[in-house]
Amino acid sequence: MAAGIRVDALRPRWDFPGAFYFVGTVVSTIGFGMTTPATVAGKVFLIVYGLFGCAGTILFFNLFLERIISLLAFIMKACHERQLRRSGLLPPNFRRGPAVSGVGSLVGWKPSVYHVMLILGIFAITLSCCASAMYTAVEGWNYVDSLYYCFVTFSTIGFGDFVSSQNAAYQNQGLYRFGNFIFILMGVCCIYSLFNVISIVIKQVLNWVLKKFECRCCPKCHKSSARLGRRNAITPGARLRRHNISVDADGQYDSDTEGRRLSGEMISMRELTASNKVSLAILQKQLSETANGYPRNVCINTRQNGFSAGVGALAIMNNRLAETSDSR
Repeated sequence: MAAGIRVDALRPRWDFPGAFYFVGTVVSTIGFGMTTPATVAGKVFLIVYGLFGCAGTILFFNLFLERIISLLAFIMKACHERQLRRSGLLPPNFRRGPAVSGVGSLVGWKPSVYHVMLILGIFAITLSCCASAMYTAVEGWNYVDSLYYCFVTFSTIGFGDFVSSQNAAYQNQGLYRFGNFIFILMGVCCIYSLFNVISIVIKQVLNWVLKKFECRCCPKCHKSSARLGRRNAITPGARLRRHNISVDADGQYDSDTEGRRLSGEMISMRELTASNKVSLAILQKQLSETANGYPRNVCINTRQNGFSAGVGALAIMNNRLAETSDSR
């Protein structure tokens, strides 16, 4: 045993396939540890290209997540439309387009994060089972060890106790190495997407738990939360709302300094400046969307060209699934 790897007849470490395998384990953050740089120049070069390589791989994972969520949303929406047609809620000759806004059953429809999680979970299990069958036949591991290796590798944990494609020769070696590369690439992308969707579900569960136990034994917290929600500050649309509400000299609103103040009292300069900044930001967003041809009422899923507006996995899934909408 060497570094947790069975070393019956190891292949050369630093030939081109071995170096390519090493680069893949570095940029994907798997890091099995069976191959490491030994010289100072190699370690410095690893730091430099690992910095950009890992960042580029994360970008690739996020783009894969964006495309797979968009694909699943498209397929699930088509299935939802077919179900509506069968139930008689949609006309048989219904087509997607501007007429969608007139159909109440499809306005704002988004796939559930639980359905997306179920589909990704089934795909990840199927992929792991197929890869484990290949590793059992080629590497000689038992099936449980192959499943264990698939999870450790696809989740980028990378213990290094089991590492594939390390022997000097295999039967159908080229085909096996290509299949190993495809399985690892697809497995890492799929598990990355599944983990991010599961994080949304965990967030929903935590929000539900916190809402159930939200300071039931402490009435002061309810007063403070209500006080924060009724602050007399200008917000976009507040002037229209106040126009419909009569100004009562005896009505009282909570303030930051005194705790209460009259509804007819003038606001402070700080509040006015903050409201102007918010209004300016909204105006800039509207102008940007108009210049790029994306009106405010167009769903983000219709923006096919270029990158999405959000950064990171949670921003990619934001407002694309039903449980991540702003209304939730």
